[in-house]
Amino acid sequence: MNSNQLFEMALGLQSPWFIEEVEFKNEEPLKELHITLGVKENSKFKDHLDIECSIYDTKKRTWQHLNFFEHKCYLHCMVPRIKNSDGKVKMVEVPWSRKGSGFTLLFEALALRLIEGEMPVNKVANLLKVHPQSIWTIFNYWVRSTYKEDNIDTLTQLGIDETSSKKGHNYITVGVDLSSNRVIHATEGKGAKSIEKIKDYMNSKSVSPSQIIDASIDLSPSFICGLKEHFPNAEIHFDRFHVKKLLNTAMDEVRKIERKEHDELKGHKYTFLKNKKNLSDKKHSQLSELITLFPTLGEAYRLKELFDDVWEMTSEQEASDFIDFWISEVEKSKIPPFIKFTKTLKLHRSGIVNFVKEKINNGVLEGINNKIQLAKRRARGFRNLDNFINMIYFLCSKLNFKLPLDYA
Repeated sequence: MNSNQLFEMALGLQSPWFIEEVEFKNEEPLKELHITLGVKENSKFKDHLDIECSIYDTKKRTWQHLNFFEHKCYLHCMVPRIKNSDGKVKMVEVPWSRKGSGFTLLFEALALRLIEGEMPVNKVANLLKVHPQSIWTIFNYWVRSTYKEDNIDTLTQLGIDETSSKKGHNYITVGVDLSSNRVIHATEGKGAKSIEKIKDYMNSKSVSPSQIIDASIDLSPSFICGLKEHFPNAEIHFDRFHVKKLLNTAMDEVRKIERKEHDELKGHKYTFLKNKKNLSDKKHSQLSELITLFPTLGEAYRLKELFDDVWEMTSEQEASDFIDFWISEVEKSKIPPFIKFTKTLKLHRSGIVNFVKEKINNGVLEGINNKIQLAKRRARGFRNLDNFINMIYFLCSKLNFKLPLDYA
């Protein structure tokens, strides 16, 4: 067995393709391996009608392959073109690369594997010694081609959240199937218009917006308005995470007011905001001391912790009665940040009661958002929104990716 045959085996070549020449270039700083491929004489290739056609002419093509040790590797081939049975000239598709790509399938598979292993795209490009845009082009092709085939026929519970590509820049709205815990669509922008885009996507997949019976969102007025307009059959549930976030904001405002007069509160922001069971023994002891020393802060903390009971209610009436009781307790306390929170609560209490009734798992939104934030930190933000959206699909859509060489 000669070296050409070994490379044919390594590349998985089958007749009529074969290796004509293997050439190493070792002149510093250039270290490259060039493999020239050929096709047997008198070979025929089938056209779109499955009719065998003779070679019309050839055209030179080059692809970058996986590095061979420290050598960059390139494949070269005079690729045949055939004249179809309808008279049109078409280039034959080669088995080692997809149409239109300047890389082999094995190269693309490795790039995708590294991204799946949580390596940032810029680092993948540096490792494979190509420009980052080349890796993004590969990545976006495989994600988009798979995303087009996604099936959302069973979608009935829709979660909606927003995020930004960088801190404070270029918002993306994400639509989530709460039943299967996955992203089904992501679109540029935020507010009512983005909800319309999610509806349009569903229509493009022949899925009627009327089949959405539950929708989980934050307390954004534009989201509420958009849902009522484009998903009129959906019962709105407010995302527990965002309701608690607003309540924590009120809690922190009380702490800041007290902090201005009492140095003992310095460094205790998260002592009051963290879940009590997640506090260390030391912090737990400090918390007990502080809520005793500062009565207003202690009352605010009691109200914050008390509100969590609503999520454990088992009936609409029980939840509604509890909210009335909680609001009355806040009004007695006369704590301004909590009074402000009750105004929001009164406006949106139906969405909280709906959560109690259906127990929609809107914690899914928080989990998906955590994955997205982690990807942003690894990439140090995304300047290209298409890249960002495709990364969200790659990480959070549970797609059955049709990737090169059975990569999935």
